[in-house]
Amino acid sequence: MPVPISQMWTVASYVIRQKLAGRERYPLVMMLEPLFRCNLACAGCGKIQYPAHILKRNLSPEECFKAVDECGAPLVAIPGGEPLMHPEIDKIVAGLVARRKYIYLCTNALLLKEKLDLFQPSKYLSFSVHMDGQRDHHDFSVCREGGYDIAYEAIQEALRRGFRVTTNTTLFDGADPVSVRQFFDEMMDLGVEGMMVSPGYSYDKAPDQQHFLGRARTRRLFNAILSNRKPNWRFNMSPLFLEFLMGKRDYPCTAWGMPTYNLFGWQKPCYLLQDGYADTFQELIETTDWDQYGTQNGNPKCANCMVHSGFEASAVNHTFSSLGGLFATARATLFARYPDEKARAMLNEPVKPVHDHPLVKIKPAQAEKTTA
Repeated sequence: MPVPISQMWTVASYVIRQKLAGRERYPLVMMLEPLFRCNLACAGCGKIQYPAHILKRNLSPEECFKAVDECGAPLVAIPGGEPLMHPEIDKIVAGLVARRKYIYLCTNALLLKEKLDLFQPSKYLSFSVHMDGQRDHHDFSVCREGGYDIAYEAIQEALRRGFRVTTNTTLFDGADPVSVRQFFDEMMDLGVEGMMVSPGYSYDKAPDQQHFLGRARTRRLFNAILSNRKPNWRFNMSPLFLEFLMGKRDYPCTAWGMPTYNLFGWQKPCYLLQDGYADTFQELIETTDWDQYGTQNGNPKCANCMVHSGFEASAVNHTFSSLGGLFATARATLFARYPDEKARAMLNEPVKPVHDHPLVKIKPAQAEKTTA
């Protein structure tokens, strides 16, 4: 079972209540960014490209609790930056656990092993470790030699201590589907609870702008990876969202489904775009011109986006919108092999190594120890 039954029931009952109340726009997962600084400088990330005085700032635990209470979503993801660099991350997590929120603390795991003593295992807490593939590809993606081994050992230790652990993988153009499938095997052998996977989004400030996937290439890549699926692979995601990535479904963006709160307030319209901020969650919902965003509305900034923060909520909404949605989800859960000979043939196609990109070089470094 990729997630506890209690978590699945909490999410299902929450969504049903929103439906019965007639709410068209409701949050599913709150994205809480308590800081922007990080101990990595990944080439595909646009979240750390802020001036030094911004990178030094943190949200206080009280600010985090107020935003989470205001939003009301049953799930809270804590990305960054690197959340484990926050000096009070243990207080933030403890406060959210006390609120019975299901937390996904997103981390590159460079500091995880030494920080585990700050936390207690709980069904409400999962460490979502960013792993971008097998050793060489991961180290290349995060621009740090040895990053994979550090994260792998940290996952082992977290699992040994009884923590929930998932992985989160972002794929870019040039990803080798054979290697990605082998990586899935490695993570299942390691014993993680489930895996999350998504195509990269072309942040304007990201150093590497040449390797973000377009929608057609995204569908082709994910169809090769996710067809002919091995029965032991566990994904901590909506099965309909995975079908969306494979090109078997088409969904509109549900940008409000995963609202973001950070140092500047509630980010408009979503985790990936920065078109202003609102002081309250209600203001975010009421004053954002949602019709300007999404591939369905022709916004060029959204043209190639297929990221989970915009579309997984769409898939979940589909599940609970009709009997057809429930049936489709049940079928995708029970019959998840997706046999496809054309997709199998794609695994034999040559892949141009993305590592040849001249802009991005792996930088050997020691894991940063600071918590300031």
